[in-house]
Amino acid sequence: ISWGGFSSLQVAARRPPALKAIITHCSTDDRYTDDAHYIGGCVVQDMFVWGSMFFTLQGYPPDPATLGVRWREMWMDRLKHNEYRVIDWMRHQTRDAFWKHGSIDEDYGDIVCPVYAIGGWTDAYNCAVPRMLAGLKAPHKGLIGPWSHFYPHEGVPGPAIGYLDEALRWWDHWLKDRDTGIMAEPMYRVWMEDKAACCGTLQVPGRWVAEDTWPSPRIAMQKRYLVADGLADRAGPEGKHVLAPRQTVGTTGGHWCPFNMPTELPLDQAADDARSLAFESAPLAADLELLGAPVATLDLAVDRPVAALALRLNEVEPDGRSTRVSYAVLNLTHRAGHEHPEALEPGKRYRIRIPLRDIAHSFKAGNRLRLAISTTYWPLIWPSPEPVTLTLFVGGSELDLPVRPPRPEDARLHPFAAPVVPADSGRTVIETAPPQTKTFGWDVATGTLSIASEHGRGAARLNAIGTTLASAWKETSRIRDDDPLSPSLEHWRMQHFSRDDWDARVETTIRVSVSKDAFKIGGDLKAFEHDKEVFTRSWEESVPRQLV
Repeated sequence: ISWGGFSSLQVAARRPPALKAIITHCSTDDRYTDDAHYIGGCVVQDMFVWGSMFFTLQGYPPDPATLGVRWREMWMDRLKHNEYRVIDWMRHQTRDAFWKHGSIDEDYGDIVCPVYAIGGWTDAYNCAVPRMLAGLKAPHKGLIGPWSHFYPHEGVPGPAIGYLDEALRWWDHWLKDRDTGIMAEPMYRVWMEDKAACCGTLQVPGRWVAEDTWPSPRIAMQKRYLVADGLADRAGPEGKHVLAPRQTVGTTGGHWCPFNMPTELPLDQAADDARSLAFESAPLAADLELLGAPVATLDLAVDRPVAALALRLNEVEPDGRSTRVSYAVLNLTHRAGHEHPEALEPGKRYRIRIPLRDIAHSFKAGNRLRLAISTTYWPLIWPSPEPVTLTLFVGGSELDLPVRPPRPEDARLHPFAAPVVPADSGRTVIETAPPQTKTFGWDVATGTLSIASEHGRGAARLNAIGTTLASAWKETSRIRDDDPLSPSLEHWRMQHFSRDDWDARVETTIRVSVSKDAFKIGGDLKAFEHDKEVFTRSWEESVPRQLV
C-alpha cells in the first residue's frame, strides 16, 4: 500500500522480465499532481506531516541484535548524513523533472504487465485509479471502495471486503493460468456512496456498482449553470458576485489524506459555505447518481497576480447540514499547466476549467447540490502571498456533472468474500495511547485561528523479538483571518525503541512559516540513548516562492 503501490508501478514501468502482474494500492501515476506535496499547484499542509514522518524514519537506529556493537557507530553516521527532504520538495514547486521521474503517466505504454489498481474514496490517491484505467495499454482492472488509506480487508470507513480472496483470484489468473473469472468481470468496480464520509463516519452506506470499460460510454455530462440565485438547469443573465478574502475558510475540510480516522475527516461544511460564494440547486425531484469527475468552468477575475481557488461540491440536507462530496483546489497561475505557471493580470477576466475529484455518489431526492467557491482553504493548502478578492461572473459559469444511468447488471456482480485479517506474530500492549484529539481555538482579539492535534504516547512489545516500540506526535497551526502571511505550523514526532539494555529514541520537529517571497522552513533532529541526548542537528532555510 502507498509506498509499495508507488514502487510496484515504477518497477513495472522498467519491465523486468520476471514481473508477471502487479496490484497497486493507494498510489499515484503522477507524483506532482497527486501526492503528499502539491495539488493543483498549491502547497499541501500534509507535505509537512508526511515530511515529519519521513524525517523521523530516516533517523531510526539500527538494531544491535542484527549488527552487534557497530549499531551505535552506524546510527551516528546515519544521523549525521540525514537530509531534510522537505526542503528538497519545496525547491520543486512546479511539475519538473524531479516529479516526472517515477510518474508513469509520462508514458503509460511503459507498463506491459497486468495492473490491478485499488483505492478508496476517502483516501487522497483515488483519482489515479480511473486515470490509469483510461491510460494503461496492458490488461487492467480498477477497484475503489469507501476506505481511507488502508487495505480493503482492513477498510475504514467500511464496509471492508475479503481483499485477500480477491488478490488470490488475481494472482491465480496471471501467475497460475487458473480461470478464476476475474478478467471476465467489469473493468471498474466502485462503492456507490449514498452518503459521503464525514467526521465520525465508520460505515458508508451504499452499494457496489461497475462499468465494463473506463471511460464509460454510458456516462453523460449533465450541465448546471451558475446563476444569480443558485444552480439552475438553464443559463441566466450575466451578473457578478464578489468575494472578499478570509484566510480561515477551510477549517471544515479535514486532511488531504485522512489517515488517522475519524478526526481528520471533513466536518459539516455549513460554516465554510457561509463564508464562500455558494450556488445551490432546488431540491432534487429524484436521486441523482454520479460517477466520475465533475467539472466547473468559471468566468472570473482576481485582483492579485497570484491567487488560488477552492471548490467544493456539497450535498445539503433539508435541515441545512452540508456534506462535502468532492472538491478541487487550483493555483490559478497553473491554469494552463503545472510546468510553466504564469502570473495573472489583476482585473482581467479569465475562463478557467477545473475538474473536481472523481466520485461515486448518489445525491438523494429532496436534498440540494451546492457548489461553494473560495480563494482560501486552510489548513489543507497554504494561502497565496496577498489577500485575494474574487469576482465571479454568473450566466456563463457552468458545472458539468457525470450522470450515471442505472445498470441492472450491478445486482449480479460477483460477491466479495467476508474480510479476513490474518493474525500478526503477536504484540503485548504496554501503554494504551489515548484517542487522537483535534482542537480548534479562536482568539477574538486578534482574529487568530489555532488548530492543535495530538496523538499521545502508546507502546507495545513485539513478542517474537522482545522489542518495545513507543510513539507520539503533536501538531499546532495558526493563521490570522486577515493576513495570508501569518500562517505557521509546527509538527513534533517521537519514536522510541527498547529491549533489554538497548534504549534509543528519535525526536523531530518541523517548523514552517511564510513571507511574501519565501517559505521559511526549520527543523530539528535529536537522538537519545537511555534518555541522554547523544545527537542534535538543526536546519533553517528560506525557499523562494515560485508563483505560489
